[in-house]
Amino acid sequence: MQAYVHADPHVAAIRAVVPRTPQGCEECLRLGTPWVHLRLCLTCGHVGCCDSSPGKHASAHAHAIGHPIVQSMEPGEDWRWCYVDQNFV
Repeated sequence: MQAYVHADPHVAAIRAVVPRTPQGCEECLRLGTPWVHLRLCLTCGHVGCCDSSPGKHASAHAHAIGHPIVQSMEPGEDWRWCYVDQNFV
């Protein structure tokens, strides 16, 4: 029996991006607030903080703007997450 593999349709939103604020979370830098880990929006290059951070700016950006997929900006990590499907891609 062959297993069915679900391909995330949101990968079409992935672009070659450059981090807009490589030094940290865009909103936290502006507000002077701390973050825990950073996530890169793979549609526009927005850098936001993770959901363990007080601001949760990466997921807020994804939900407000509609950009579904982020990639970890943590050293040694290369995973991607789809906020819409709540799954790794």
